[in-house]
Amino acid sequence: MQEDHVHLFLSAPPRVAPSLIANTLKGITARQVFKHFPKVKQQVWSVSFWSRSFYVGTVGEMTEETVKQYIEVGQE
Repeated sequence: MQEDHVHLFLSAPPRVAPSLIANTLKGITARQVFKHFPKVKQQVWSVSFWSRSFYVGTVGEMTEETVKQYIEVGQE
């Protein structure tokens, strides 16, 4: 298991920029973590909760099931 990143499998309209999706998800999740776990905010006060980077890939020729299996195996 790799503990330093998160896999998400989602669908979005092509007109929505992947960077907007990533930044929105990062902002919302960071605020929720800080709200529910205030000590985390104190521990990371001088750095960002999430890194600035992200990776986006398309499914292409793979099936939805193949992608889901890849994500599940990465979490074991």
